[in-house]
Amino acid sequence: MAVIQERKTAMGKVKYRALIRLKGYPPQSATFDRKSDAKNWAGKTEAAIKEGRHFKTVEAKKHTFGDMVDRYVKNEIPKRRTGQDKQKALVTWWKDQLGAYCLADVSPAMIAECRDRLLGEKTSRKTLRSPATVVRYLAALSHVYSTAVDEWGWLETSPISKVKRPTEARGRVRYLSDDERGKLLDACKTSGNPFLYTITVLAISTGMRHGEILSLTWDDVDLERRRIVLDKTKNDERRAVPIVGAAFDLLRDLSKVPRTDSRLLFSGTTKPVKPI
Repeated sequence: MAVIQERKTAMGKVKYRALIRLKGYPPQSATFDRKSDAKNWAGKTEAAIKEGRHFKTVEAKKHTFGDMVDRYVKNEIPKRRTGQDKQKALVTWWKDQLGAYCLADVSPAMIAECRDRLLGEKTSRKTLRSPATVVRYLAALSHVYSTAVDEWGWLETSPISKVKRPTEARGRVRYLSDDERGKLLDACKTSGNPFLYTITVLAISTGMRHGEILSLTWDDVDLERRRIVLDKTKNDERRAVPIVGAAFDLLRDLSKVPRTDSRLLFSGTTKPVKPI
């Protein structure tokens, strides 16, 4: 319930303080020169509190865009299994553009302007940035905003939801011919990387992603059942991948010479706790 209190300053000027007390919410107050302004604020604020909008608006005015990115970099990016540096670089670019603005003031038009700037900039290779790359920048920012909306309660809605993403060029489906595949595997056998041939055969045989293969540990491999069990995939889904043919033979041979300094299948030579 809103209460309007009349007060006098030390100079004798009359002020009006609107005080809202609703069960389950912290008290809210504001002071105005006119009583009508106090009543108007009290009515709108009370309605916003009951609809769950008020405190998100307050948070959006309290924090800058840079605050949002900083919290995301500190708390959310370390949770990613892969691509932390790349994600940090993407969101930091957005901070450089909009970091000084209050969150409440960042509009879809401002984000669209940055999008167009990305499309018009040239990369280190002196070529225009591709639409696909710009889509990745927008996707990174979208995840920052969704976290701020859904988990932190800093915003009611995400302005990026109203920003159109560039149309990506249609990719082509390309498979290696038998001759190309043979040449690739022969080259892998002569590589100085002791695991490259096994990794490539495993990739061709299973279709697993690059990051999934390099992060494999022996706890993920079940040679008895001839399968690999992935507990943490890109889509956060558990799945089993069968191991067949040459891939099984290579992993079986690799298991006969286990390393004591790492559980990784393909551990680095200088830093065993990291993939090669």
